[in-house]
Amino acid sequence: MVELIFSIIFVLSFGGVLFILARKIPVLTSLPQNGTTGIRKHRIILNTENKIKEVAVLFEKQIFLHKFLSWVKVMTLKIETRIDHSLHKIRKKAQQAGKK
Repeated sequence: MVELIFSIIFVLSFGGVLFILARKIPVLTSLPQNGTTGIRKHRIILNTENKIKEVAVLFEKQIFLHKFLSWVKVMTLKIETRIDHSLHKIRKKAQQAGKK
């Protein structure tokens, strides 16, 4: 019973959206295609929008994540190299101590 009520509400809502969209299509087609209304934006607003778009592209392409992961990889390799050198020194000392 509850599912029937939800289904009816969904169908009516969807029909309402289609009805509103059908009434507004002529108005939507008369709007300018490039999205501007002819009012020129101020230089500060344009610069701000461009900077926001650049930052959005960086996040979209995951450049920050790539740089961070590359840095982690380099640091891991450096630490691994230091550990390897330390192990070689310890083994060398252990061999020398074993011979004496």
